[in-house]
Amino acid sequence: MNKIFKVYVPKDFSSVSVGSDEVAEEIVNQAKKRNLDIEVIRNGSRGAYWLEPLVEVETEKGRVGYRNISIDDVESLFESKFYFGSQNHEKYVGLVEDLDFFKNQTRITFERVGLVDPLSIKDYQSNGGFLGLKKAISMKSEEIIEEIKKSGLRGRGGAGFPTGIKWETVFKTGSDKKYVVCNADEGDSGTFSDRMIMESDPFLLIEGMVIAGLAVGADEGYIYLRSEYPLAKEVLTKAIDLAYKNRYLGKNILGSGKDFDLEVYVGAGSYVCGEETALLESLEGKRGVVRPKPPYPAINGLWNKPTLINNVNTLATVPWIIREGGDKYFNYGVGKSRGTIAIQLSGNVKHPGLVEVPFGISIKDIVYGFGGGTKTGKKVKAALIGGPFGIYIPESMFDISIDYESLSKIGGTIGHGSIVVFDEEADLKYLARFAMEFCFIESCGKCAPCRIGSIRGLEILDKLLNQGRDERLISMFVDLSEVMINTSLCGLGGMAPKPILSLFKHFPEEFGLFKEDLEKFSF
Repeated sequence: MNKIFKVYVPKDFSSVSVGSDEVAEEIVNQAKKRNLDIEVIRNGSRGAYWLEPLVEVETEKGRVGYRNISIDDVESLFESKFYFGSQNHEKYVGLVEDLDFFKNQTRITFERVGLVDPLSIKDYQSNGGFLGLKKAISMKSEEIIEEIKKSGLRGRGGAGFPTGIKWETVFKTGSDKKYVVCNADEGDSGTFSDRMIMESDPFLLIEGMVIAGLAVGADEGYIYLRSEYPLAKEVLTKAIDLAYKNRYLGKNILGSGKDFDLEVYVGAGSYVCGEETALLESLEGKRGVVRPKPPYPAINGLWNKPTLINNVNTLATVPWIIREGGDKYFNYGVGKSRGTIAIQLSGNVKHPGLVEVPFGISIKDIVYGFGGGTKTGKKVKAALIGGPFGIYIPESMFDISIDYESLSKIGGTIGHGSIVVFDEEADLKYLARFAMEFCFIESCGKCAPCRIGSIRGLEILDKLLNQGRDERLISMFVDLSEVMINTSLCGLGGMAPKPILSLFKHFPEEFGLFKEDLEKFSF
């Protein structure tokens, strides 16, 4: 009997964009020519995007990797007999698990991502999948919620609200119908962790949503998916179908007497639909505009019913917490920032990708330890933390701990966990303008501070960039920022001035500002 060689070629969107589909097809063709019995498994990416397409071979010692494989490399891979884990190829990287990038991570939410076939329930089950759900079925709603509260899990979508308290609110709100909604409208620049879960470990999200339904008393859920993620839609749709066939969804889940139905709803391309109330409007078939709060969705949400809204990362962390216990999750992290954070590192950095580590790591350790510094080799100038409406931090402040409290002290936020790196040649003036222009383009128009403030802010910035330092313009922008931050209906208008103000504060020379300006205007 011929030996079957297992070869892994990723099929997440980022890997496909650099040719992984063509590589997989050529490996199959070359194997046929050589009469070799090779099974090509389309796993998700592990998140080391500077190595993609990363082809892996299963060996007795573990999975051996070959980096940046193009279709032109495949024949030479076979000539080197890579299917035995051969070192005789210039793109050999050794055991993937031994790479520092992975050895130094603490993978909890992403424990299976990149390791399994995303659409194999057998793979999922053999790697701890559905154990959390099976345990949750035997628990009372209050017990599930108590584990989430003990874990200290906070929403990973940006606001950082305690997850257990949100769940408890929905549970205690009386209603004949409740919903669970997953906010998968991942629209921030530099973010891709939600996509990685949906494309690489979709059963994890399904399991998390079913557990959430059991906890709050909901029997129906929706995944609100951004339209720019067609592969995620394909994978999720197939995974949901398989979950129904295997009784993890639908009526009488695993013979428990509990029901939960789930479907994917594709958004219409609006950035503001990442805000939970605008998302609900869109899900109801209306124009995606922000609702005033209160009432909050936990009390009056989808079709005026109590609705639990969490993002992908939050829900995907739930199965591990229920399986292993809230106390164990709480042991990771610092202060009120418990567990791990999925940091998405991009921009001008040597090793871009996803890094899951406990809260408390410094920005420096991420940018230099995992990222390897800039790809250009030039000095790091700044990092944008927390998405397009986060704050710019100079390299001199990289010792700051990545946790909610530490970043809040300097006016920042973790957001969705993105860090975008810029070297010394970056023109920060135009990054400032981009932030305000982005707000102007994406504003839903519901409230005047955002709708009007964004275009007025853009006009002021254009004058400031064209004319140079002007105290009157600076004063106008600071006053406008205060109005937008304090009176906008949602975080789009409320956070839009923050990256510009952080640039004024930390890089005043870029805008012709003086020390006395910083003291006078208190950026």
